[in-house]
Amino acid sequence: MIPETNRSGIWLDRLKPYTERLAKTHELVVEGKLSRMVGLTLEAVGCRAAIGARCQIETKAGKLIEAEVVGFSGARIFLMPTTEVHGLESDCRVIPLHNTSLVRVGYSLLGRVLDGSGNPLDNKGPLKTDAYISLNGTPINPLSRKPIREALDVGIRAINSMLCVGRGQRMGLFAGTGVGKSILLGMMTKFTSADIVVVGLIGERGREVNEFVQKTLGEEGLKRAVLVVTPADSPPLMRVHGALMATSIAEYFRDQGRDVLLLMDSLTRFAQAHREIALAIDEPPATKGYPPSVFAKLPHLVERAGNADHGGGSITAFYTVLAEGDDTNDPIADAARGVLDGHIVLSRNLAESGHYPAIDIEASVSRVMPDIIDAHHLQMARDLRRLYSLYQQNRDLISVGAYQPGSDPRIDRAIEKNPAILEFLQQDMDEAVDIKRSLTELEALLGAK
Repeated sequence: MIPETNRSGIWLDRLKPYTERLAKTHELVVEGKLSRMVGLTLEAVGCRAAIGARCQIETKAGKLIEAEVVGFSGARIFLMPTTEVHGLESDCRVIPLHNTSLVRVGYSLLGRVLDGSGNPLDNKGPLKTDAYISLNGTPINPLSRKPIREALDVGIRAINSMLCVGRGQRMGLFAGTGVGKSILLGMMTKFTSADIVVVGLIGERGREVNEFVQKTLGEEGLKRAVLVVTPADSPPLMRVHGALMATSIAEYFRDQGRDVLLLMDSLTRFAQAHREIALAIDEPPATKGYPPSVFAKLPHLVERAGNADHGGGSITAFYTVLAEGDDTNDPIADAARGVLDGHIVLSRNLAESGHYPAIDIEASVSRVMPDIIDAHHLQMARDLRRLYSLYQQNRDLISVGAYQPGSDPRIDRAIEKNPAILEFLQQDMDEAVDIKRSLTELEALLGAK
């Protein structure tokens, strides 16, 4: 049965236990009033509500606006709206709902596109599920997690051979703007051998949503996927909720024993949304305008992915990290590297030269790769990386003719193999290359047996 909803989208069946308790004990909901609005933050007095609780603000025209408690100071509580705030004015009624955010889950979500509140955006009718889980998830004992021991086929030759990803691993995709992050995510969505794909488009351009659904996923890909979309024009709280909701949906399917691929574009926009909220409630900035709480939220989100402690499921997660000004050492990128299990760096120089995917294998690493592949595969990957790096180190000498062939056999071999290596690392966006084929082509390239 589909829950009945009121005008602000709150599920009434979630409120029934609370209203029934009020009727039995004759408790009264202490309503407050809106006292001030500064930037994106609303201040209310006269009512009490915990962090994360929902409130409704009633305008003088009778419109209900939903908000969430994000802080307090003495008798004042700070609220962040989840929708547009047109019509608000001083002394509007603030009604605490005393319920925290929940996520609707179930297999009927497959093939659907949702917003940050869990409401459908695809005009396919209401969601046919009445199961709920917490938006913030439940921590897993790190000693209870299954170790990562199985390779995951992502269908991309450069990753399968040089940066092998394990089932349950969490990888970062680091790049500046316009270098091909979204295209690479789209290839993974179509080619990865996972039961279910959960995609979170957080703070990105709204134009990309329809393209991702129709062009990248297509009808077949959408059947096993769930999309959570909060574009750049969404309130910061909804952008945060979008990332948390995508993770919660992935957790649900993992706990059902499914192998889930979680793609989040992007982790940087999630951090920026948290920064907007934190600065709005007067938290002091620390590093490049980011308050300390932002760096505490990143591991809280990322650690929810990975292998389960029961049921046999897994979440293999890819988080894109936007390197502002192509600086891979900005605060968010640096913090993300510390909590992820590896990183794939996309190079603007390679992209501008027409090399796609523009993966810089020198700067990229998969931390679990030695544990999930055999010694022969690992040795071949090291040999190719060594040849590629040797050529790059001597590229200037080679290009101006200063290097004399025969001076160093290692450089001679790097020069000989370089055209084949560059061709090996490139791949058309509509071409899928599995792990077996990747290893066969790598052996042929190096002449290894």
